[in-house]
Amino acid sequence: MKLETFADVLKAVGKYRNREFHLLLGNGFSVAYDPEIFSYNALHEFIDNLNDVDLSKILEVIETKNFEIIMQQLDNFSALIDAFGGGVGLKKKIDAASARLKKCLLESVKELHPEHVFTVPENESEACSKFLAKFLNTGGKIFSTNYDLLLYWILMRNSVSDHCDGFGRELENSDEFVPPEKQIQSDLMWGKNRDNQNVFYLHGALPFFDAGIAIEKEEYSQHHYLLENISSRMELGEYPIFVTAGDGNQKLSHIKHNPYLTDCYDNLCNATGSLVTFGFNFGKYDEHIIEAINRAAKFGRKSFPKLLSIYIGTYTEDDREHIHSIEHKFKCKVHIYDAKTADVWGRM
Repeated sequence: MKLETFADVLKAVGKYRNREFHLLLGNGFSVAYDPEIFSYNALHEFIDNLNDVDLSKILEVIETKNFEIIMQQLDNFSALIDAFGGGVGLKKKIDAASARLKKCLLESVKELHPEHVFTVPENESEACSKFLAKFLNTGGKIFSTNYDLLLYWILMRNSVSDHCDGFGRELENSDEFVPPEKQIQSDLMWGKNRDNQNVFYLHGALPFFDAGIAIEKEEYSQHHYLLENISSRMELGEYPIFVTAGDGNQKLSHIKHNPYLTDCYDNLCNATGSLVTFGFNFGKYDEHIIEAINRAAKFGRKSFPKLLSIYIGTYTEDDREHIHSIEHKFKCKVHIYDAKTADVWGRM
């Protein structure tokens, strides 16, 4: 299979002007901005420095810095204890360590994160917004599996036209006529603008909280940056919507138990046209994403409209070999392009 460039992807966008081109972002999008903050190595070091005896032992024994693998192995070990009638005390200890690891992972993302939107240099922010707009301008949608604020910041700071994450405010005293100055608006809640939504966080994100009867989005205030307000909620024991543990089936189960995540996933399942990925490596725990892509492709049936092709960005020869090895899993045309040729952050 020919290795294409991002210029080739853009040629396809220009050639098929009536086709939607969607974008799927993975952790590589954030790592491309700053690998010292967003890589697994940085998260691993942060958690290792917490001096939690049990977590330190786990990190020593399971010799990987991929937290999805670590949590999957803990879940497997817990299941084996059940299957073989092991000690209840040991199972409780493993389950508690797994829960702490998930909590610490979220804490580490928050603590390592840049403080505010203006931390991102203006020229890089603008370059990224132009990259994102290339897809939105085709009528396409943006899907992200990242938890951080980078995508949200870029879209908001640059006022990228027509982007919508589905959140909005409701009038709380709407049962009577109230002059504008006395109207009471709700917090930002998901659902009001879902019909126009074209930005989807498949695994949740730091600003999104499940309030029980509604999905709320935290925002910046007059006196506090967004990350400060998120931190305040976390200190009160509230945690953002966050899918990280388990294999593809377990992630999908988590997704299906949350209305916002379910809607995001369903939108990926119904994407038509073409999908371009950046920073997403289709690892062994991403089978639910491949399943969604194949649903969008109608599993290869001659039924239209459907997802016709996918352009997968890769960085290394190992990445390309991996995609070649799983190419048969995709039920649509697969292209591979060199992700290094995509100037996402304006540094080329």
